[in-house]
Formats: sequence, C-alpha cells, structure tokens
Amino acid sequence: MTTIPIAKPIIGPEEKSAMLEVLDSGILAQGPRVKALEEAFAEYCGVEHAIAVSSGTTALHIALLVHGVAAGDEVITTPFSFIATANCILYVGAKPVFVDIDPLTYNIDPLQIEKAITSRTRAIIPVHLYGQCADMEAIMDIAEKHHLVVIEDACQSHGAQFAGRQAGSFGTGTFSFYPTKNMTCGEGGMITTANTDIAERCRVIRNHGMRRRYYHDELGFNFRMTDISAAIGLEQLHKLDTFNARRRENAAFYDGHLPQDICPQESRDCKHVYHQYTICVKDGQRDALREYLAFRGIGSEIYYPVPIHRQKFIHDKLGDLPHLPISELASQQVLSIPVHPSISIEDRQFIVDTINTFMERARD
Repeated sequence: MTTIPIAKPIIGPEEKSAMLEVLDSGILAQGPRVKALEEAFAEYCGVEHAIAVSSGTTALHIALLVHGVAAGDEVITTPFSFIATANCILYVGAKPVFVDIDPLTYNIDPLQIEKAITSRTRAIIPVHLYGQCADMEAIMDIAEKHHLVVIEDACQSHGAQFAGRQAGSFGTGTFSFYPTKNMTCGEGGMITTANTDIAERCRVIRNHGMRRRYYHDELGFNFRMTDISAAIGLEQLHKLDTFNARRRENAAFYDGHLPQDICPQESRDCKHVYHQYTICVKDGQRDALREYLAFRGIGSEIYYPVPIHRQKFIHDKLGDLPHLPISELASQQVLSIPVHPSISIEDRQFIVDTINTFMERARD
C-alpha cells in the first residue's frame, strides 16, 4: 500500500470556511468570489487581466479561439506534455506541429521552433513542464520576428519565473487548478493577459457569447468557474508561495542526496517551482525502480509514457509524424517522485535512501 503519494492536495480550515460562506451566500457561480480570484491572480502574475474558467483545458481552448486560430492554421508545440495541449489545437480545427525538446529541461527547444515555421504557422504553445518555464526570451524573439501568437501552457507552473517575470506574463497565459497542481480550486483554470481586448473576448466566449444577459453576439461556451471553486482558489493563492518554497526545499534536498546524473536541472534564468521532481533513469532501469518504490510504499508516476506525436488517435488524425528522438527517449527514462509540500523530513529521507539503495544494486 502506498504511504507516500505522488501528490496530495492541502485543503485547510481556511478553504473549508470560505466554501461554506459561499454556500450560505446563495451566489454559487460567476459571482464575487470569481471576480476576487481574477483580480488577485492578475496581480500575482503581474498582468492587467485574469479570466477564470472551468479548467486548464478550457483556458487553452478559449485562448486559441480568441486569437483567431482556426482550420488551416498550424500551431507549433511540444510533444512532451499532457494531451490537452494538442487536443485544444484540434478543437479549433488547426494542426499541431510537434518539435523536439531540450534534453535537460524537457521543455520545447527554441532552436527547433524556427525550423518548423511555415506560411500556415499562426501560434506557438510552449509548455512550462514540471514547474519550470520554457526559454521565453528566445520564444518571444521568434514570435516577434515571424508575427506569431504565443500562448503559454502554464498549467504546471503557478509561481514559476523566467528572468524575474512570472509564468503567464509573456504571451497569453493559461493555468490549471486541478487537484494535483501547486494550487487548486478542485477544478478550474485561468487565462492571463495584458491585452484588454483579448480579456474581454475571453469573458464573452466563456459565457455563451454574451456581453449583455441573453444577448448573444457570437458562439460561446459554458466555461464558467463556480464561486465555490474560486473561494478555495483564493485561499490557495494566499498559500502558493509557501507551498512553492516547500517544494523547492524538498527538491534541494533531493539534489543534495541523490546521484547528480539523475537529478533534474534548473535553468540559469528560471525559478523552478517543482510541480514534479522528475529524475532520469537510464539503462532500462526506470520501470524496475518504479516497482521497487511501490514495494516500499512510495508513489511515483511517469509523465509521460507516450509522447503526444506517438499517441494512437494523433496518428489516426494526422498520419505518420516525424521521429522526435529526445522526446521519445525521455518517455522511456523519466520518473517523477513525491515533492509536494505534505511530505515530511522523514518521508524525503526514506525516498532518498530507497532510490540510492536501488541505484547501488543496479550498478553492481
């Protein structure tokens, strides 16, 4: 039985009290708590606007719609992400174009982006994987040079920074508040932008295309957030920096006590918030280590065992896609171990001892 889970949301009395206040108020959806969370999250990210939605997936979907990405367009992105990154491109009728990743950070490689640009390219979606920002300086330079939209998939990187700027403050940002994230609403998402027109269209599309009640100006969706979710999210946002500091503390302990050749790398310009602490296990030992961890009661997970460009339905939809060797190798070697704020000093020491024992035996 797993005694140290790979993820564990921390829901305290503050979240429970805030949720009960919403229930007592009778205003349960798209009310004052949603507005308060939007304002607080925009301030936290250093942008003018934040638009609360029902999930990280709907945040990505709306962002693509608002920027006019449609059938016939191409969107360059990474194959090493959760499937939602590519799904949202397909939702709007566009084609995802996958380019390979940096072998140290697992984020999209800017050097590969420019090679993939065609006359149909409309946007770039970098994913800030595992809690570390992609190289946004290089990506924004490429986007400006080629007049492309940048939509940041920051669903794993609440509070992460690149060159002192918050994730979600470079292009149009999208975030998820799923229970395993660095902060949660139970379920929910957020779009961040400095552009007032973009923000207004996001608000319209999330609410059935309405600018005035019962007057529908365009096709929209029911992608609203509830005040119950927002009340939880507000309390979580207050705690986010503390949660992230604990994650970084746990990661630093692993860095200092595990073999350096398996530890993740924090880029020089980045502040990593360790949504996941992902080690690299070579020589075909990854699955054996995962089994050994499970035997010892330690949860782990593979993010991701199959790159998006090798998923069956993507092949069915797009046909044969180019070989992307770094992503494909990473899918055979990555393993995420518990780094969340709930693990104790004793837990992390046990995790380190267990991994080191396995590695010593594997090398004998």
